[in-house]
Amino acid sequence: MIIALDGSSVDGSAYTDVVNLARRSPVWLDHTVSDYSTYGLALFAVLMAVGWWHARHRGATASVTALAVPLVVVVAFGVDAALKVLVRENRPCQSLRVTTLEACPAPGDWSFPSNHAAVAAAAAVALLFVSRRLGALAAVAACAMAVSRVWVGAHYPHDVLAGVVVGALVALLAMSALRRHAEAAALRLAATRLRALLVGS
Repeated sequence: MIIALDGSSVDGSAYTDVVNLARRSPVWLDHTVSDYSTYGLALFAVLMAVGWWHARHRGATASVTALAVPLVVVVAFGVDAALKVLVRENRPCQSLRVTTLEACPAPGDWSFPSNHAAVAAAAAVALLFVSRRLGALAAVAACAMAVSRVWVGAHYPHDVLAGVVVGALVALLAMSALRRHAEAAALRLAATRLRALLVGS
């Protein structure tokens, strides 16, 4: 088991600055950021669905690539969750005396790296293999998600940075590997009942 250093010694002061700024910010801004932090991952699901829908009209290979995106995101989440268990870093709201927008998670809900940031980054990078436009939009949304997790007090800055790196790296490796086999996979799937998922009418 790897025991992380106290996260507050890494960038605790930066975290405190952000949390204090959030407390002094307009209520509407805090509510907007909190809502996005909580529900914003749904946006990435919408972008994945849009990517798949358009890919169906570009052929079976493009569809296979688009259908792989959510699977890659799940893999990235799994890798990130495994790192959490190995590192076991306490949440900053447990280590520092601060009032946060988001209720402090119970002990044992580890902080490093951020699952939200990893999922968002993985979706963004994977979507770049489907559509540059959707990938760019998802990248902006992923950055906003990472910032929001610090703003609401759920993570240190280094938690979300690590989450972004983990998610992006997993997605890049997985989608690069898939690209070499997407055509063969499309040919096999096109001969099955899944053909309707690959080709639009």
